[in-house]
Amino acid sequence: MVDDTAYNRTLIGMLLAEAGFRNVAFAAGGAEALALIEAAIPDLLILDIMMPGMDGFEVCRRLRARPETADLPILVQTALSAVEERNRAFAAGTTDLVTKPLERTELLARVRIHLEDRVLIRRLQAYRARVEAELSLARSMQEHLLPTPGQCAMLAASGWRLRAHSVISPHLGGDLWGLLPLGRHRFGVYLLNVGGSGVSAALNAVRLHALVQELGPVHGDDAAALLTALNDRAASLLADGARATIRATMTYGVVEAETGRFTYASADGAPPMVLNGAGTGGDGRPESGRIGGLPIGLAPGTRYRCETMTVPHGGVLALYSVAMLEALAAQEAGGTGIGLGWMIARAEEEEEGFDAVVRSLGSAFGEVSGDDHTLLWIEREAGA
Repeated sequence: MVDDTAYNRTLIGMLLAEAGFRNVAFAAGGAEALALIEAAIPDLLILDIMMPGMDGFEVCRRLRARPETADLPILVQTALSAVEERNRAFAAGTTDLVTKPLERTELLARVRIHLEDRVLIRRLQAYRARVEAELSLARSMQEHLLPTPGQCAMLAASGWRLRAHSVISPHLGGDLWGLLPLGRHRFGVYLLNVGGSGVSAALNAVRLHALVQELGPVHGDDAAALLTALNDRAASLLADGARATIRATMTYGVVEAETGRFTYASADGAPPMVLNGAGTGGDGRPESGRIGGLPIGLAPGTRYRCETMTVPHGGVLALYSVAMLEALAAQEAGGTGIGLGWMIARAEEEEEGFDAVVRSLGSAFGEVSGDDHTLLWIEREAGA
């Protein structure tokens, strides 16, 4: 409580004590108040605005300039009646005003209101800090599950190169992708997305990722069999009442390195895209694969089927998340002309490939979409 008049300090102290408030500190001027606040930040400041030396306006400005006291409730007692002067007090950082001469009921009511608000704000801040910590942990889990650059580089021995662009939403989503080594110049690649956002979506994506790794040694050679087994296992992970939380789109396929054959199955995933490489004799337009099948975890007993595409020498197999396809398709429908097929075709024409697509994705998404989005760019080396 800050006031240059001793009587006012005594009166307000008595009113607060009678109302049950304790641990009240007093200051006779602005400089003394700042020194006390520097030593221990209070829950509420009752401040006289008109004081010799450093007045209440300056005290407010200095406190608002410090991050530690930027949100400190400041209840100003003032005899100012002019609108301009009261507006000046709010502009300096005042939270609320109480008029002199002081009226007991009004003073105590405003004190209680702002102290209760202070408690609520602290609880919200603590909750937000806890949520952010949980999101950070879940995001770290997702990132550590992605294949390492070294694992991707191992494909080079088979004449292939994999590059990935993966963005995790600030709100955390369920995008994950991975590789399954199958031997004999063959490898599996998958891209999954769990619906929803937040920690639950990320954790369910981690659970599905673990299942894929478990099922890979048994079913990895057969894309349809792996999705079928994964769906049956995912549908039984949770009780019936919560099953809808594990609902994922997914594409899994097997690449035969020597022939360029890509055999895949889709659980409502985005269609794979094959780009004819320069000099392969193609028309330069991307070829989109077929899609089908229910999302993972939606219906136990669902059976999936395989489709086949061929990546020519010098060509590219592009896999991408449904969120990316939907966001770009919406922009294309809105007249922006930015569709994924168009974007990839233009990148190939400019012979910049992956880097150009990633730049275009950054421009197209910006801050519009909060979804995860992933692009896998799997190139087959040029042959004779």
